[in-house]
Parts: sequence; C-alpha cells; structure tokens
Amino acid sequence: MKERVGGAENTESQRPQRLAITLSVPEMDCPSCAGKVDASLGRVDGVIDADLQPVNGTATVTYDPNRVDENGIIEAIEGAGYDVLNRLNDREHANAEMIAPPSTVWTSRRAIETWIGAVFLTGGLLFEFVLIGWNSVVLPTPFFGFSLADIAFVIAIVFSGREVVRSGYYSARNRSLDIDLLMGTAIVAATSIGLFIEAATLAVLFSIAELLERYAMDRTRNSLRELMELAPNEATVIRDGEETTVPVDAVAIGEVVVVRPGEKVPIDGIVRRGTSAVDQSPITGESVPVDKAEGDEAYAGTLNETGYLEIEATTKGDESTLSHIIELVRTAQAKKTEKERFVDRFAGRYTPVVVVLAILTATLPPVFIDGSATVAVAGYSHTFVGEWRTWFVRGLTLLVIACPCAFVISTPVSVASGVTAAARNGVLIKGGNYLEAMGNVDAIAFDKTGTLTKGELTVTDVVPVSDSSEFDVLGYAGALEQPSEHPISNAVLDAVERDEIPLPNVTDFESLTGKGVRACIDGTVYYAGKPGLFDDLGFDLDSQKSLTDGGKPIESKRQRESDTEPGTNGQTAALIDRIGSLQREGKTVILVGTEDRLLGAIAIADEVRPGAKQAIESLHGLGVTSLIMLTGDNEGTARAVANELGIDEYRAELLPDEKVDAIEELQVEYGSVAMVGDGINDAPALASASVGIAMGAAGTDTAIETADIALMGDDIGNVPYLYALSHKANGVIRQNIWSSLGVKLLLAIGVPFGYVSVAAAVVIGDMGMSLGVTGNAMRLSRMKPDSFLDAGPDE
Repeated sequence: MKERVGGAENTESQRPQRLAITLSVPEMDCPSCAGKVDASLGRVDGVIDADLQPVNGTATVTYDPNRVDENGIIEAIEGAGYDVLNRLNDREHANAEMIAPPSTVWTSRRAIETWIGAVFLTGGLLFEFVLIGWNSVVLPTPFFGFSLADIAFVIAIVFSGREVVRSGYYSARNRSLDIDLLMGTAIVAATSIGLFIEAATLAVLFSIAELLERYAMDRTRNSLRELMELAPNEATVIRDGEETTVPVDAVAIGEVVVVRPGEKVPIDGIVRRGTSAVDQSPITGESVPVDKAEGDEAYAGTLNETGYLEIEATTKGDESTLSHIIELVRTAQAKKTEKERFVDRFAGRYTPVVVVLAILTATLPPVFIDGSATVAVAGYSHTFVGEWRTWFVRGLTLLVIACPCAFVISTPVSVASGVTAAARNGVLIKGGNYLEAMGNVDAIAFDKTGTLTKGELTVTDVVPVSDSSEFDVLGYAGALEQPSEHPISNAVLDAVERDEIPLPNVTDFESLTGKGVRACIDGTVYYAGKPGLFDDLGFDLDSQKSLTDGGKPIESKRQRESDTEPGTNGQTAALIDRIGSLQREGKTVILVGTEDRLLGAIAIADEVRPGAKQAIESLHGLGVTSLIMLTGDNEGTARAVANELGIDEYRAELLPDEKVDAIEELQVEYGSVAMVGDGINDAPALASASVGIAMGAAGTDTAIETADIALMGDDIGNVPYLYALSHKANGVIRQNIWSSLGVKLLLAIGVPFGYVSVAAAVVIGDMGMSLGVTGNAMRLSRMKPDSFLDAGPDE
C-alpha cells in the first residue's frame, strides 16, 4: 500500500508517524466550505488525511508531526477563510466534544455589518424610487456621477459585501468554484461597471441568506449537542469513606459513585446499594422509568428520579454506552447515501455548466442582437433587447442560480436530523447509508427467541384434574423441580415464588433423564415430566409420546376404557384434549401426579413480547408486506408463534449458518431485506442482511459495534418507528433534491426573458431553498415512536 504525504510517496516500510487533532470550525457549514478547507490542507506537507464534517463544524486532521505541527494545520484552515475556535479533544471541552460550540449568529460581526448594509440599501432605494427629487449628484467623478442613492448603495456594498468578497478571494486562492467565488465575483463586477443597485441588493440579501443558513445549521447541530449534554461533567465518588466530587473522566473502574434523586447517572455501572426509579429514555427510548435495585445495570446520562443509589463504575467516562452513541451519531454522516453521492457528482457538473451559460448570457446577446429581436415559439413571442447592461445583469443573475448550495445540503441535513432524532428515541443508526437502506427494505426477517419472544420460559397455564387445585399442581411440581437446574424447573419455581405457594419437603429425588423427575413427598412417590413418562407408568397417554419441548402436534388415540384407575377415564381424556390444544400453541407440557393418579398439567412457553403483535400489525400498516420469522426452534412452536403474531412466513429448525442461507434466499426473492436479532447469536445473519438491526443493545459493545442499527432498549415496537423514520427520511431527501433542482431550473429559464431579478434569484433560489430544505429536514426530528403511524409511506 502506498500513501501520499505532502506530495511524496511512502511505502509500508517508511510509514510516517501519525497524530490526529480535532478542531472546531463553526463557519465550515456546507460541502463547498469543506472543499476549500480540504484543498488548503492538501497543500500542506505532512497532512496525511482530513475528515471534514460540515454538519458538525469539525475538522479531524491526521498528520506527521515530524513534518508539520498543529499551528501549521490551523494556519492552513484559516488560510481557507475559516476561523478555528479550539481543539475539541482538549479535556476542558469534553462536554461539547466533537461538535462545534453554539454560535452567536445574530450578534456576530457579520450580522452587524449586514444590518448596517441593509439600512443603507433601504435608504438608497428610497432615494432612487421614492424621494427622487432629493436624489441629486453629490460626488461627480470622471467616470460616474454619484448620487445620494449611489453613495448609500456603495456603503451597503462595503459593509454587507466585505465578507462575501473575502470568502470569494479564499475560494479563488484555493481554486474552488463555489458560491462564495460566484457571489464575490458578481458583486465586484456589478460594482465596477456602476450597477450599484444590483451589487448592493446581492450583497445584502446574500449576506442575510448566509446568516439564516448558519442559524439553521446551528439548529441542526443543537440536536446532537443535546445528546452530549445528557451526561454530567462531574461525579460524586466515595473515596476513603468520604464523598468527593471529581471530573467524570477521573472516575476509575470499580469506584463507587453516589447518585441522589434528581441527579444524572455520570457513568455506566452496577447498582451496589439503594433502589430508585430511573428515567432511561435517553439511552433505551423507554417512556416509563425503570426500577433499579442492587445488581441492576445503570447507564450514563439517565436520570435518577426518586431514590438514593450507589453505583460501581464498570467503564470509564469516555467509554460509556452514551459516549458510543454520541460518537457513532457524530460520524454517521460520513457514510454517504447513494443519493448524496449522486448529488455530489451532479453538482460537480452543474455549477461549471451554469457559469458558462452565465458568461454567454452576459456577452453574446449584445453582440448578435442589434437593437432588438423578436422570437416566437408556439404562439408565444418575446422581444429581446441587445442592450449590454441588461444582459450583464441577467448574466449576474445566472451566476447566483449557479450556486448548488440548497441542492448539495439537501441530503446531509436530512441524514443529520433523522439519525439524531432516532438516537434520542433509543435507536442508533450508524450511517446515512443505513438510514436510506432501511427506508427501502422490501422485507424484514425476525429472529424468534429474544426478539419476538421474551427469551425466558414462563408458566402460562395450569390445568388441574379431579379435585386438585392450581395451587396443588404448582406446589407439588415446585417441590419436585426444586433440586433440578433445568430451565423448565426454573420457570415452575418462578411461578411458585410469584404465587407464594408453600412447598412440601421431598426425599429420594431422582432425575429421569429425558423424561422428568421423581421424589417422595409424605411417603408417596410423585412424578413430574413429559406425558411419555406417565404413559410408561400405565396411563394411556400413548398419543402424547412424541411431545417434547414445543414438539410437533400429534393425533390423539382413544384412551383405553377403564373405570378403576383414577384420572385415566373422562378426566384424562379432557386433559389430553387440553394438552393437544396447548401444544398447538407452541407450549411445552409437563404432567404432575403419582403412579395411579394425575394431579394436572402445567404449560410452559417462551412468551411472545407484549408489543410484538402490535409491531407486526404496524409494519403491515406501513406497507411492509413480507415479514418473515427465522428460528432454530421446531416446526410446531414456530408455526404457533407465527400464527399468533400474524407473521407472513416462517422458517424453522435453522442453524446459524442456515439463517445466513435463508437471508440470501429472501434477498433473491424480495430484494432488500432487513434482519432483526439479538446482535450476538444472530451476528452472521445480521451481517448478511441488507440492514442488520440488533435488539437490546444498551450496554452491549458487541451489538453496538457489529449491527448497522441498534435498538438500545428491548422494545420491538421501535422497529416500526425505525422503518417509518427511514422511509420518511428518504421521502424528505427526494423532496429536497428535486424541489431545489426544479426551482433552479425554473429560475434559469426565466432569466433570459427578464422575468427573474438578482433579488429573486437570491431570495428564492439561494436563501429560500436553503432554508426550505433545512426546515423540511428538521421535520424528522419531531417524529416519535408513539406516532410512527403518522409517518407512513411518505413521498
């Protein structure tokens, strides 16, 4: 691999030393601004790489310290015309790390100069068109006679146009054909030939447009700043038995942090003392505070609402889940969408073409039109006048239209708004490309266990027989299962504990491998296990022999006729029917009884998540017609869960590599396919899908790093919100791109006919469209998970 540094090539054996610095450049707020900075840095010997992010207002530069120092890098950026405020990786700027600080747009020097220019422009227009009698020549020169209006216009040009011309100079110096160069050239050219009204109007309106765009960009950055401000800068640590307040970065792993009611949790950790309700919505998106007690996880940036907590730090301050979220959101815009790449390519051709047209418009008509000429097309006629001043103004107007600013920023601001809005609602989208891809999926595949279901076995039904009660069945089952460590035993014991059922003492416990357990209770041998175990004991349950954990449905056989065995006649027949019904629902059934009497049955299942059915219905409502469940579970359980939730298709008994094959088959069948899983066990399938979505990723570095999108909470209901947000973002991006192009085209067509003035080109084509696309993008930030149905397919 070869690498260029300051024009020289370096082989692997001569790789330069690398350091990186991140700088705040607030005024670098558009792609053309970043282009100028990039060109300036590219001429610095020793700069290896530059990551410029205009949406964040930051520049991260990798350099060789043996060839250039930090001052040289700062000088290069300022040489492109942009002030560097500070180093964002200095610790004193930790709370605002990796994003430019808020700017005082309306009280800045440029704003003041713009307002002064606007006042003189207004005065000049009054003298020129209203107070005509007072507009006498007060400053005669060999070339122009300056009237009061002219002087007012020139003063407006000086104040409002100074920064525009200065930026244009830096653009020319860096060989960047951008809006600053076009506007600066237009102002200077118009002023030099006495078009003071046009020059002053352009200077004032364009300067106002720049201020408005800067304000809009600052609003976009605010959403990310709000994320960064979630975590406090200081923490109260217990050291040597006393409480000490220290910076968050000074908290070591293993130290105990005190968090009182109303305070934010400063670090990720484990609760070691106290109980409280904690608002986790900034991390997981959960709307209801979560109860925390000893042993529970806590996340930096969450709010302790009611109780006193002592939390043992498990990560450093800059390695918390919130820090991961902030960093990934900040860098998400670097992964460009397909539309953004198209815009960049188009803009690279659009501006030079329109500039050439502007030059031709200003120069050719006065040469070829002598006096006037009338052109008729389809019954419509227009008279063109060959007066050079008229065509020069029209050429200037085309120069304004040549600026692709609104077109170029249409995608980045939409991505920034969408990604940040998702992060604030517990959904971490790791790049604009994934935001775009999620909005275009044709099918969504779900893992079952832990995604559509809770991933924990639970007692769902207790069916007593004869004179037994549910408490009797659970009590004897709990006593029998207590010595066992099987997951089914844990589910039974959880139900016993929940209902506070006393357990009888057992002796002579024995595990019957593959069948169940038995033990003595009060001198009688009791059994708990699969129906096949009781068939072996003499009960005519032959029809249930194939029942396993969630096994396939089976046909019932006629029970042998016997009136002498308790529990094996009509009652057992009813129980068999109920067992078949429970099994068809995908549940595991265990029976409880003695050698000659059945007490009843217990059904156990991995319960469907409470919001899973609503999530599936919502996705169908949003237009996703193909929802597939992929599971390693058996056919019967998979069918039951799919039927309960309304899943369109399921594939059962899949190994991890077979899930990958299934994803690839679905991609052939449907096109773009998203996969929702746990982020670890389903990692191969997530990686193979068009978009991989990890559930419950809060606190799990692996899931955050490997998935394309991470649902920080354990809420399947965020999947419809994610799809709705992504789909709407794609619609907003399309609206922004084509509306900005359409307006530019209409204005360009109107220029030769004299229908579009310089003021209209600035107000509509530049300022208006830039504000329009930014405002349209900000609509995404108002979308909430509980209102995703309002954000259905939106073109």
